[in-house]
Amino acid sequence: MKNFSTWMLVMFMAMFWFLRMIIAVTYEMKIDFGGLEPFNQTMEIILLFVVLVCMVLIVKRKLVGALIYLLAYGMYFGSDLITGLKTLFTSSSEISISGMGMYLNTFVSLIGIIIPVAILLDLLMDKSRKANPHDKKTDWFYANEKFDREMDDRADKNNYRTL
Repeated sequence: MKNFSTWMLVMFMAMFWFLRMIIAVTYEMKIDFGGLEPFNQTMEIILLFVVLVCMVLIVKRKLVGALIYLLAYGMYFGSDLITGLKTLFTSSSEISISGMGMYLNTFVSLIGIIIPVAILLDLLMDKSRKANPHDKKTDWFYANEKFDREMDDRADKNNYRTL
């Protein structure tokens, strides 16, 4: 990962994963975490492991990892985001304490959709991933047959006398 934007997006991805892990653990232990609850506990745990694999793929600049991440979080958070936004726009202007958990879950769902889209766009817009997928720092050692031949020819012409 050469880009600062990719590092930042992976850090946001890791922080959001950590938040979702805390939400899953607190829900399992029957502790209220500010009204945040998983929509489906088993799916939440499966997604935690899928996102770990996607993190590794995204760090390695693989487009498949970003697509799987967007697909998984889009399916999980998308339906809740749509219902939350419908409720937000159709409800009355009064906000109760019990409704704050719903608004907070909708906000977390929005973040859960924004991060995968941003990561996918970052990988798609990275020109160095497409144009030069190899690292120039190590290519001189592994992929330079011409340079090796030049050095061999030059070494053969040196006739130093040994004592």
